Amino acid sequence: MSDPRALRLDSRVRTSQGLELPRLGLGVFQSPPGGVTQAAVRAALAAGYRHVDTASMYGNEEDVGEAVRASGVPRQEIVVTTKLWFTDHGFEASQQAARRSAEKLRLGPIDLYLIHWPRASSPEERLSSWRGLEKLRQDGVVRTIGVSNYAIRHLEELRAHSETLPSVDQVEFHPFVYDPELLAYAARHRIVVEAYSPLTRGRRIDTPLFAEIAAAHRKSPAQVLLRWGLQHGLVVLPKSVHEPRIRENAQLYDFELSSTEMERLDRLEDGGRVTQTDPKSIP
Repeated sequence: MSDPRALRLDSRVRTSQGLELPRLGLGVFQSPPGGVTQAAVRAALAAGYRHVDTASMYGNEEDVGEAVRASGVPRQEIVVTTKLWFTDHGFEASQQAARRSAEKLRLGPIDLYLIHWPRASSPEERLSSWRGLEKLRQDGVVRTIGVSNYAIRHLEELRAHSETLPSVDQVEFHPFVYDPELLAYAARHRIVVEAYSPLTRGRRIDTPLFAEIAAAHRKSPAQVLLRWGLQHGLVVLPKSVHEPRIRENAQLYDFELSSTEMERLDRLEDGGRVTQTDPKSIP
C-alpha cells in the first residue's frame, strides 16, 4: 500500500521502463467517437489529469489525439495509452496495428502500448505478440509496453520466455475483485497495476458501505472507491463524459481512508466482475 500522505493530483509512478505514469487517468471506454470524447478529454486535461487511456477497439483514438493537441498542455506532460486488440495478435499483425494507432493519434510515439487481452489462438501467438511489442519499442514506435487483463500465470509465461517484463498490467480492480495476490506479484516484479472500471461502471456504487464511508468524509461513494485504489498503490482510470463528474473524480487528495475503512472495503471481495470474462479462465 502506498503512503497516502504523499498522494497529489500530479502524483506519478515510475515504471520499470522509465515512464513517469500519472496515478489518475481518464478512461474513454464506450465514449462515443466525435465531440463527446473530445470534450471529455479536454475537460479532464483542464482539471489536471495528465493521463488518457484509450484502445483501438474503442474507436476513439483520433478524438483523443485531437483533444490532446488542442488542449494547450505541453505534449510531454501527457501520457496516452492505447492497446492491441486480440484480433491483431502475432508479430507482424502487432506491427501494423500499432502503426495504425499511432497514425490515428498523431501524437508521435505511443507513450504506453498494451496487449489488450491474453486471448489468442495459442500461447505461442501470444508470445509472438509480445516480441512484436518489444520490436515496436526498439524501433521507437512506442515508448513503453505492457499488458492488460493478464492473470499471474500469463505474466509468468512472459517471465519464462522474455527478458522484458511488462511495465504495466491493467485489470479490472475494485473492492469486489480485490486481488492482493496480484498486487504482491506485481510489486515483486516492478509491474504497475492499473485499475479499469474502478467504479464498477456504476453497477454497485450504491453499496451501503460506500455511502457510510463517504458520509464520514463528506465525499461521494465514487471518490471513496478511487481513494481506496490509490491507497492500494494502483493507477486508477475512472471513465466519465460529464465534466462535473470528471472534476469530482479528481478531488481525491484532501482526505484519507483509515486502515479500518480500507480493511472493511477489502472484505467486500466476492468476484463480482463487471466484465464478462475472467482473465484467469483464458488458457
